[in-house]
Amino acid sequence: MRLQRIIFNFDIGIRALFQNRMRAILTSLGIIFGVASVIAMLAIGKGAEKEILEQIKQVGSNNVIIKSKMDDQSRKNDDAESSDNSTASNSNETRDKKNFSPGLSMSDADDIMRNVSTVKFVSPEIELQTQFMFDGLNMNGKLIGVKNYYFETTGATLFDGGFFSDQQMENAEPVCIIGRNIKTKLFAGKDPVGQYLKCGNNWLLIIGVLGNKNVDAKDMEKLSVRNLNNEVYLPVNTMLIRYSNRSLVTTEKIRRIRNRRNQSPSNYNQLDRIVVHVAKSETMMPTVEILSRLLSRRHQQVEDYEIVVPELLLKQEQKTKALFNVVLAIIASISLIVGGIGIMNIMLASVLERTREIGLRLALGATKRDVVMQFLGEAVSISVTGGLIGVILGITTSLLIKSATGIQTIISPASIIISFTISIAVGLIFGILPAKRAAKSDPVVSLRSD
Repeated sequence: MRLQRIIFNFDIGIRALFQNRMRAILTSLGIIFGVASVIAMLAIGKGAEKEILEQIKQVGSNNVIIKSKMDDQSRKNDDAESSDNSTASNSNETRDKKNFSPGLSMSDADDIMRNVSTVKFVSPEIELQTQFMFDGLNMNGKLIGVKNYYFETTGATLFDGGFFSDQQMENAEPVCIIGRNIKTKLFAGKDPVGQYLKCGNNWLLIIGVLGNKNVDAKDMEKLSVRNLNNEVYLPVNTMLIRYSNRSLVTTEKIRRIRNRRNQSPSNYNQLDRIVVHVAKSETMMPTVEILSRLLSRRHQQVEDYEIVVPELLLKQEQKTKALFNVVLAIIASISLIVGGIGIMNIMLASVLERTREIGLRLALGATKRDVVMQFLGEAVSISVTGGLIGVILGITTSLLIKSATGIQTIISPASIIISFTISIAVGLIFGILPAKRAAKSDPVVSLRSD
């Protein structure tokens, strides 16, 4: 009987809503947009979290990247030298001796591996832009000199063939491993392993093909990640002996090149970058500090290198995005509160408008609990309907954001359940006051009201 009474009271409330459909729709807009905003914001936050985790996998965990660069102070000194021809040659030599840096080199990599106990291994890299040619087909790309450690730091896998052997590394043999796109463009329908690929002026024997690994263009620049699909890899010793060893260039040659009009300073770094893999995550920051001091001493405090910790950059970005998403979720939740206040205002106005109805129900035997359930039924019906529409709108908005902007969004069941539950709670909380006010009405006074 009690359940039937509750259903009957809710039915009266719902019928009252249908009699004022437009007002009910307008009242539920706050709930609709609040629920939709919460779902959309949580979907964006979840997508951003997944994207950052994928980026961490791409750069590899516990990696520190040391990149070569031209020292800004050296550039300024070169400009000053070219504009002031009256400077004495002996003062130039004194300055060169004081500020000379050998650049990023193999000896730096060996020194790091030898003296920093927290480092598991070091992967030096040399980059050369060149042309690849096979059977009349050619394409431009990057030739990268590496050690086998490189493939471990990047999480690269083999599609076919194998990695470099110790003998191939030590003897600087003309062998290479190609990316998947190189195979697709130059070896369509053929097995590249065992074939010779012309890279610049040398022919290299292909011993392996890397598996496909997609890398976003913005991640390549921001996180210093290479696109494994578009590059050819050979032993670092092969690169130094058969292609280019920039450390053999003398300081006098560098000075002559720099002093040429409209020519930028020449790159004197033997290596383009060094990837340092730290054994344990907790020793990451102390290792970075040690690397900074070691390189500063070796390079005579000349800033021709840059230390980047991709994982720390990503974790900092993750914290920033998480904070931003929390702020957005709070702002979206305010819409739910505003929607609840709207429900309360409309229900209070409805109580005043329906004073005679309330008095008549009380005079005919309805209890105060019946009146409370009637108006609570109206409030909850508004919030439930608004919540359902908001869920549909939130899912649709998330999908539109993904398709229109390319931002990854992930709609989780938890976000739908939480937002819908909150919408129901808002209806209950903000519907109690109008319902109690209606129940306190005096039947005699209510029946006499106009």
